Amino acid sequence: MVEFIMRLHLLVSLMIVSGLVVFAKGGHATSSSCELPSGWVEVEQRKPRYVVFGEWHGTAQSPAFVGQVACALAASGKSVLVGVELGSTFDAQMQDAWAKPHDQFADALRKAGWAGRNDGVASEGLFTMLVKLHALKEKGKHIAIVAFSGPRNAEQASKFAELPGQGPYDAAQAENIATASRAHAYDLTLVLVGNVHARLQPVAFRGSSFQPMAMHLAATGPLISLDMRTSGGTAWNCQLREGIKPEPGKPIRSADFVCENRVVSADPGQPPGQGIVLQHVADGAYDGTFWLGHVDGSPPAVPGG
Repeated sequence: MVEFIMRLHLLVSLMIVSGLVVFAKGGHATSSSCELPSGWVEVEQRKPRYVVFGEWHGTAQSPAFVGQVACALAASGKSVLVGVELGSTFDAQMQDAWAKPHDQFADALRKAGWAGRNDGVASEGLFTMLVKLHALKEKGKHIAIVAFSGPRNAEQASKFAELPGQGPYDAAQAENIATASRAHAYDLTLVLVGNVHARLQPVAFRGSSFQPMAMHLAATGPLISLDMRTSGGTAWNCQLREGIKPEPGKPIRSADFVCENRVVSADPGQPPGQGIVLQHVADGAYDGTFWLGHVDGSPPAVPGG
């Protein structure tokens, strides 16, 4: 939940034109249907195995931006794994859905752990991104997905149980991504995750310090971590109810949060257009930023319990 107090970032719109996914305003084109964002050349020059997009959950533009990158890379002939911050215990169901014909995918996907996720993670924007990537996969593009969040079973939970604070959760996230990435010879793994998990420095939270997911993942291969930036707008997220004060050692209940669309402030120093800027930010916690311009809140794809 720490990511609810961090920031977000960059406008890319996804359109369907004559059955093709078209991304507005990118950088150099890789095909007639999608483009890589400005700044991607600098990313490629570092030859990463993983590119981690640290978002503020609950915008339409953040998943669309990652979808843009995945589309463009796949259009250029690269094989791409896209990691999404949905429960790893639902990954098998998501893989079953991914294997279905496109006209059956959306219905199958809704049954894979989306119901009741009101926190901005399982948003309409993320759902739309996956549906569009599946359409590309059905057209022969080399795109795969993995749901990586949290321990996938009791054995994995036990493996990292001695880590402090949120460490076990983040270590499991990293291992799930790395395992999926090693399963096939992907050219690149793109990871969309809350920006606290994307940090490359330890996080102090509720009386302890832990290593975020990106720190664990960086130990398995070259990694670039990007923090999100925007020119303002809205985002669907959860915040503690007024008067609720977390206590060390006590869990925070879902009832302690209010989840809704909220106004977000613009980040200063917005570059022209949209894209990626590589430069250390937040005292080196990230390798750069990805800019989303104006953002729109994206509510839960499958609301309710």
